[in-house]
Amino acid sequence: MNVLIVTGIFPPDIGGPATYVPQVSAALSERGHDITVVTLSDSVDPHHDNEDHPFRVVRIPRRMFRPWRWLRTVVEIIRLGRDTSLLFVNGMWMEAVLANIFLRKPLVHKVVGDHAWERAINLGWASDNFEDFQKKHYGVKVEALKALRSWWARKADMVVVPSRYLARWIVRWGVAEERLVVIYNGVEPLNGVQPAEVPLSTPINLVTVGRLVPWKRVDMVIEAIARLENSGLIVVGDGPVLKFLQGLARRLGVSDRVYFAGRRSKTETLALMAACDIFVLNSTYEGFPHVVLEAMSLGLPVIATAVGGIPEIVQDGDNGRLIAPTDEEALSGALLKLVFSPWERQRLADGAKRTVHKFSRSNMVVETERVLKSVSRRQ
Repeated sequence: MNVLIVTGIFPPDIGGPATYVPQVSAALSERGHDITVVTLSDSVDPHHDNEDHPFRVVRIPRRMFRPWRWLRTVVEIIRLGRDTSLLFVNGMWMEAVLANIFLRKPLVHKVVGDHAWERAINLGWASDNFEDFQKKHYGVKVEALKALRSWWARKADMVVVPSRYLARWIVRWGVAEERLVVIYNGVEPLNGVQPAEVPLSTPINLVTVGRLVPWKRVDMVIEAIARLENSGLIVVGDGPVLKFLQGLARRLGVSDRVYFAGRRSKTETLALMAACDIFVLNSTYEGFPHVVLEAMSLGLPVIATAVGGIPEIVQDGDNGRLIAPTDEEALSGALLKLVFSPWERQRLADGAKRTVHKFSRSNMVVETERVLKSVSRRQ
């Protein structure tokens, strides 16, 4: 197959698609397929990409004037897609669907969340959680976002989702069940990762990784750290609430125990995670967080909220701790137990390592390849 993969983020960006797309692209290339990735990027260095990846990467400047960027993206997808077998879209879905009006190629979407909800939250147009957002009706602007999201989702020949939870909600967008397939994200064993040096002197360190957006609720983790002596926190990532979180750490007097590592490469992120004792994900929504699998593979005990697809990975008391979202007491209690119990940390870490073998990257690639081949034959 000749596959054009479209994504909004790609290394050095961090986030689920920025982890998933390079992995699946490299694996498909190794299996003999011709892969081209088109992505938005803060920097454009094709020589560097050609050295780092066994597939072609085409970068579009993210900081362009947005209407010009949209037009440039549509034109680029049309140009690159003429000789492809199909489009595999992991972001910039609207641009891809518009381009495909001209290309008329088989189209597969990978959907890991609700772009309409995220955009409405970031713009301050809504404040509801993911599930309430799906059920409620809003004003014209939000309903337009929801209508556009549903429209481009229905244009796909197949929609790949990383969790059964997310599949149930996407059916409500009007996507037929027979066009939905659940393929769990996978991770290979992360043996031999060397822990990074971190500027914290605390004996027990927590780590959280991801875009710093409101629904990640990193603020609650910082507040819990303020109540826990002898513990520190590493926050890996960047985003719109970074300054608020830094200010919160100062106000609570824990700036010396909270290290904001900023946006890091995948290698640096894994090294920072490996230097810590506990992984925390306190989101009010997650489709299927790949970073939890990485934490498990590194042997970290996981504390995570029982939302979205997380319970499809974490079983409370077996391979991690599940807590209710926005429950300060539950978060503090789970942290307290693990911070002061090396035995419990090791027990959960052992369970996590047993679990992660069920989510192998090779299975993910084989299942993804099967879907792409099936759809490409429809041309």
